[in-house]
Amino acid sequence: MTADQPLRTSLRLNNDVGVDEFVELARVAETLGFDQIWLSNDLFFRSAPVVLAAAATATSTIALGTCVLNPFSIHPAEIAMVAATLQEVSRGRFLLGVAAGAEAFLGWAGIEQPAPLRRTHEAIVAIRELCAGRSPAGVDGSGDGWHRAARLRMPAAPTPIYLGAMSPRMLELIGDVADGGLPLLYPPESYRDTMVHVAAGLERSGRTPGDVDVAACIWVSVDERAAAARRPLAEKLAYFGASFGPDILARVGVNPKSLAKLRGLDAADAVAGLPPEMLSLGVSGTPADVVARCRGLLAAGARHVSFGPPLGPDRMRSLRLLGEQVVPALRE
Repeated sequence: MTADQPLRTSLRLNNDVGVDEFVELARVAETLGFDQIWLSNDLFFRSAPVVLAAAATATSTIALGTCVLNPFSIHPAEIAMVAATLQEVSRGRFLLGVAAGAEAFLGWAGIEQPAPLRRTHEAIVAIRELCAGRSPAGVDGSGDGWHRAARLRMPAAPTPIYLGAMSPRMLELIGDVADGGLPLLYPPESYRDTMVHVAAGLERSGRTPGDVDVAACIWVSVDERAAAARRPLAEKLAYFGASFGPDILARVGVNPKSLAKLRGLDAADAVAGLPPEMLSLGVSGTPADVVARCRGLLAAGARHVSFGPPLGPDRMRSLRLLGEQVVPALRE
């Protein structure tokens, strides 16, 4: 997006949230003026497409997205079916977030992940063709195996495709073929480096930054009490921290060896042993603290800020703080 475009805001939630709670959060987010709300589709939790269908019937303007479906556990033909059906249910408000998926979590189901970059690229091309009412057969970049009869038997439902990415080559793929990007920023200050890779893909594809909606995806925990806000973020970092690559940890000066001892500990002990520098990978504190940190994203050129879990000790309260205090301050 270009600097003269209005700021876009979105929320991201994990699919451990109950259906009724997510629907209510989506309704409130819509009244607060958020542009989008996204739900993860992590294995062994709730089905994001089903939950989003429920939210679509309870809302009317906010866009609803998956973050993310992957072509290893769900075939691209089925992903296209989900996208087209959710476009029908939401009356055109659905956004399809896709990514290669996390190798460790796919492994829990015995799903292998060969050639993730190629597979993801092929999936995006194929899904776009199917949602447009065409067959992927013979289309460059779709791969082999599609037949001319591979078409959706329903009205065409063109759907914006957002790519979740972290690695340099996946980030380039956002610029190459996606309509939007969902790059996770650890820490938020890595936005400029992230966009260098996206820009390389844009240049290769002959597109401009205005052609792609890149959301600056950050982890946020907000509360009127700064200490209360830090706790949920610390718990999330303690759970995922040991799986972060050394390059991410190096950005905040953390030695991977210092996290190895967190494996196998209960939540309280893991949080207690978390290096304090880890907290800077996300954003936590009062609304004013969050505003101050996010202003750096805007200064770096971000025109879409996406607030992701844990969001805070009370999700609904945190949502209201973001919508009533943080977002208006960022839009001033």
